[in-house]
Amino acid sequence: MKRMLAAALCALILTVLASCGLGGYKDGTYTGTSGKDEHGAYGEVTITIKDKKVSDCKFVTWQSDGTIKDENYGKENGVITNSDLYAEAQLAVNAMKSYAEQLVNKGKLSSVDAISGATATYNQFREAAEKALKEAK
Repeated sequence: MKRMLAAALCALILTVLASCGLGGYKDGTYTGTSGKDEHGAYGEVTITIKDKKVSDCKFVTWQSDGTIKDENYGKENGVITNSDLYAEAQLAVNAMKSYAEQLVNKGKLSSVDAISGATATYNQFREAAEKALKEAK
């Protein structure tokens, strides 16, 4: 009787852990999108889960006009007219790569560190990644 009770208790504990997300994620590819910021820009995260862990992550942000924020972000008509503005914009672009890499390397969203000067991008990443990881549960 004690063994049956212990087995039932273990099964209950494993069920609770799995429902809390401590049992890992479902393999597959999941996408999450952040809400738009005050400028109409938003972020999109695509996360690949393999063997119940984050194996790949891609993060891009989009401007309100539908263009991706890339090496041209911060330029006006293809030209750097304000070097400080361009440097700030490119900090956000580089942060996108860092946030995605951190998630893969650290394995937990809560372990991804914000980069000073790219907090808005960090917030978009977290929101989008939370949505994608929720789908992976």
